Amino acid sequence: MAKNPEEEHSVKAFGFAARDTSGVLSPFNFSRRATGEKDVQFKVLYCGICHTDLHFIKNEWGVTRYPVVPGHEIVGVVTEVGTKVENFKVGDKVGVGYMVGSCRKCASCDNDMENYCPGQIPTANGTNSDGTVTYGGYSDIMVSDEHFVVHWPENLPMEAAPLLCAGITTYSPMKYFGLDKPGMHIGVVGLGGLGHMAVKFAKAFGAKVTVISTSIGKKDEALQHLGADLFVLSSQPQEIQGALNTMDGIIDTVSADHPLLPLLGMLKPNGKLVMVGAYAKPLQLPVFPLLLGRKLVAGSAIGGIKETQEMLDFASKHNITPDVEVVPMDYVNTAVDRLLKSDVKYRFVLDIGNHSNST
Repeated sequence: MAKNPEEEHSVKAFGFAARDTSGVLSPFNFSRRATGEKDVQFKVLYCGICHTDLHFIKNEWGVTRYPVVPGHEIVGVVTEVGTKVENFKVGDKVGVGYMVGSCRKCASCDNDMENYCPGQIPTANGTNSDGTVTYGGYSDIMVSDEHFVVHWPENLPMEAAPLLCAGITTYSPMKYFGLDKPGMHIGVVGLGGLGHMAVKFAKAFGAKVTVISTSIGKKDEALQHLGADLFVLSSQPQEIQGALNTMDGIIDTVSADHPLLPLLGMLKPNGKLVMVGAYAKPLQLPVFPLLLGRKLVAGSAIGGIKETQEMLDFASKHNITPDVEVVPMDYVNTAVDRLLKSDVKYRFVLDIGNHSNST
């Protein structure tokens, strides 16, 4: 049922917010804007917990404005659409990822790369055009411009919400840098939320996949459960030696200090090392391995809206879903603590649809 925005006031919403740098999340009542003429309002059913959320709730990047409602892997069902919405209707399954706005007129936006727009508005802790702060998906209701909403494929389980961040963050660089060709050899550094998705997409593209990790405990998981072809324990020089000059590309998902020299050595000439882990401090970059192999070090962040829809459709076709542990909304602080300890395989998802505000 489309409605005129002038007829309605703001929408009452309930979520969980952090109030200070302790990062402790607690119940929070707030207001969403009324559904505007190009807006889609939807009932949130699931929201993934991303490592980025941890940085925001503790203000580790120095940009948090409290109270902050995190969450940018959001899936639900449309409850209302604005009068000029063209692509969605009430009852549609939909998703919203890391952003809910951009300038819509720069070169990046014109080329379906809203994720690189200087005026990008993040879904959580961003600033709307009217100056208000954006609240994320740890909440029961979302309102977003339809341009930043994606259709959720019917045969994808809705708790696969981390596809909207971990999925697109690994899919996009493989596509852009040409690492999506059958028969290629792709390395994946780190086997967490991002890493396990990188393995799944690379295998679906027809690649040979090597997982590179500092933890021997990840070996069986990589080879037996996720279907990787090889495993390199990066703390063992002989294993690194055996992998030299073998890989066409490497997706590096690690968001901590780690040496790049061994990874560059594993690349073939013209190989590409793509960083997707958000580590705030500088890493040492040795130049000679780049020169002597014409190798490339690059970065990538999420993806545009068109590509995110493409990723979801690809995941649907190839039955690619993240490995998740679905938990009640009241469990969020425990989930955050466990995520800090890497005690999850491989992503927590909040079951928001079954939460009662009265509890």
